[in-house]
Amino acid sequence: MVLVEHYPLNFGSFMGFLVCAATSAESHGLVTAETIERAFRQTEDGYTALVSSTWNARPQIASAGTCCLVGVIFQQTLFVANVGDSRVVLGKKVGNTGGMAAIQLSTEHNANLEAVRQELKESHPHDPQIVVLKHGVWRVKGIIQVSRSIGDVYLKHPQFNREPLNAKFRLPEPMHMPIMSANPSILSHPLQPNDSFLIFASDGLWEHLSNEKAVDIVNSNPHAGSAKRLIKAALHEAARKREMRYSDLRKIDKKVRRHFHDDISVIVLFLNHDLISRGTVLDSALSLRSALDH
Repeated sequence: MVLVEHYPLNFGSFMGFLVCAATSAESHGLVTAETIERAFRQTEDGYTALVSSTWNARPQIASAGTCCLVGVIFQQTLFVANVGDSRVVLGKKVGNTGGMAAIQLSTEHNANLEAVRQELKESHPHDPQIVVLKHGVWRVKGIIQVSRSIGDVYLKHPQFNREPLNAKFRLPEPMHMPIMSANPSILSHPLQPNDSFLIFASDGLWEHLSNEKAVDIVNSNPHAGSAKRLIKAALHEAARKREMRYSDLRKIDKKVRRHFHDDISVIVLFLNHDLISRGTVLDSALSLRSALDH
C-alpha cells in the first residue's frame, strides 16, 4: 500500500518501485524495516539520478518532491514507513463495547511540530534560520513545511541549488550539508483480531478531521465508499471554516480551490484476519476503497 502526495510533478513511476522492492523481498521470504528503508533509498537515488541527467533541460524538477506513506503486511505484521506529513490511523475495536479507538501509527515530519523543529535545530546547530516562522507557519529555511521527502534534491545536494534553477528556490547562502532527508520513519505493528481498518491519508484530510472523527465516520457507515465519505466530510469542514457552503466550494475552479483547502488523498483498508493469517492480504473478500481528491 503506497500513498503519494506529489508536488508539482508526477512521481508515480518512482513510487511504484517501493511496492516492487517490498514484494521482491517477500518473495525471498523476508520483509523487514531494512528492506523498506532500502526501497526508499533506492527510489531517492533514482530520482536524484534523473535530476542530474536532465539538469540542463529541466532544472525545475530539482525542486519537485513528494511525501510518501507506505504500508506492508507480512507474516501478520504491519510495517508503516513515512516521509513527510501523510498519516495512517488504525481503527481498533474496544473489547465488546462496540466502540472503536483511533490509534495513529505513523510519525510525521512537519516543521509545525515542536519535535520536528527540535530535530532540525539539533542536526543544524550552526544554522539559526533552519526553521523560520512565515505567515504563521513554521517552514524549513522558510520554504517548505516538511523536513523529509522523496525528491526536493535542491535542498539536499548543493550542485542543484544554483542556476539554472529558478532563483525563488535557491538558498542565498552555501549549503554545507543536506537540509532535508529521505530517511523514513518506520513502525512495525503486530496485527491483532480487534484491529479493524486502516486509514491512509494525506495531510489535507487531517487538517480538517481529527483521528477520532475519521475513525468514527468509517466505523459508523457501510464499508463501500468510505474514502469518498472521508473526503466529503473534510471538504464540508473546509467550507465551514471559510464560512461558505460546500456546494459553492465545489464550484470553484480546481486551480483556485487550492487556496481554500489542500489536495486530499485517502485509502481505507479493511482487515480480514482470516485472509491475513493465510498469507493473503488483498483479494475480493478484503474491502479496499480508495479515492483521490474529487
